[in-house]
Amino acid sequence: MNDLVSVSVAQLDALARQALVKTGVTAQAADATCQALMAAERAGIASHGFVRLPFYLDQLTSGKLNPAARPAITQRGAVLNVDADAGLAFPAVQAGLQRGLALAEESGVVAVAIGRSHHFGMAGYYVEQAARRGMLCLAFSNGPAAMAPWGGQTPLFGTNPIAFASPRMDDEPLVIDLSLSEVARGKIMIASQQQQAIPLGWALDRHGEPTADPDAALAGSMAPTGGAKGAALALMVELLTAGLTGSNYGFQASSFFTAEGEPPLIAQLVLLFNPAFFPPGYLQHSEQLFSAMLAQPGVRLPGERRREVARQNSNTLLMPGALVEQLRIRAG
Repeated sequence: MNDLVSVSVAQLDALARQALVKTGVTAQAADATCQALMAAERAGIASHGFVRLPFYLDQLTSGKLNPAARPAITQRGAVLNVDADAGLAFPAVQAGLQRGLALAEESGVVAVAIGRSHHFGMAGYYVEQAARRGMLCLAFSNGPAAMAPWGGQTPLFGTNPIAFASPRMDDEPLVIDLSLSEVARGKIMIASQQQQAIPLGWALDRHGEPTADPDAALAGSMAPTGGAKGAALALMVELLTAGLTGSNYGFQASSFFTAEGEPPLIAQLVLLFNPAFFPPGYLQHSEQLFSAMLAQPGVRLPGERRREVARQNSNTLLMPGALVEQLRIRAG
C-alpha cells in the first residue's frame, strides 16, 4: 500500500494545473478539471479525485483525449447540446451547466446533453452547484462497459452514476450521488493498485462468479446495486446519455484507464428544474419532509457526511506519496 503524505490543497492544485497545461490544454480546461478533482478529493471520494489525473495526462499526451478541444454549445428551445470535442469532460460539462442555469431562469426546465465526452468525475459536484443557484438538478453519465445486463455475463453498461440535488431554505443543499454498480469502478481500481482484496458482492469475475480479487473484477463485471433493478436503471442511463446524443454506449466505449485506442466518446445529461415555475412554496414544503426525516434518531440527509469531510480537508490532504511525486515530475 502507498505511504500517505500530507500535501496542502494549494500545492496539489498548482501541481495538477501545471501538469495539465503542459499537455496543451487551455488554462480554462485545466481550471475546470482541477476544481472537479479537488471537490472529490476533499469530499473523501479519492476514486474520483487526483488518482485519475495521470490517466488523463497520458491520454492527452497520446491524443486519445484531444488537448485542443473546444466545447461547442447549440441550443434548440430549452435543450442545450454540448459537443465535448473528444476532450476532457470537465470544461464541457461546466460550460453547459452554466449556460443551462441561465436558461433555466427564463425557461423553467432545461436539459443539457453533453456528447463525445469523457469521465466527468464526481456527479454530485455539478448538481450541488445548481442547487446553490436555487435549482433542482439531476445528472447522469454513462461510461465504458463494466456491468452485464441482468442475467448476462458480458459487460455492456457503464457504472452509470446518477446524482440529484435540491436547494434548502436556510441550509446546505441536499445532495444524492450514487453509482448504479454496487461500488464505483474507481474503488476497485484503487484496490488493484494497492494489491488489496475487495469485499465479496462488489464484482463478478469473467465467469460471472463473485470475486474478492480486484484484478479478476476489472477483467469481469461490476455487480449492479439492487440486482435487476440496478441493471434496468443502468440501461435507462445509457439511453438518456449516449442514446440521446448519438455517443458511444458502454459496450462501444474505450477504457478510461489506457492511453491507447480511440477516445471513449461517452455522454452526460443534466436536467435543471427552476422551482419558481412550479406552484409556490417548494422550499417550505420540502423542509417538512426533511424535518420528519431528521426527527428520527440516527437519520442524516444525503450529502452531509461528504460535506463534513470536505470541511476537515479544507487546507491539507493525505495523499499517496507516489501519486504526489508523479505529479511533481509531470508538472516539471
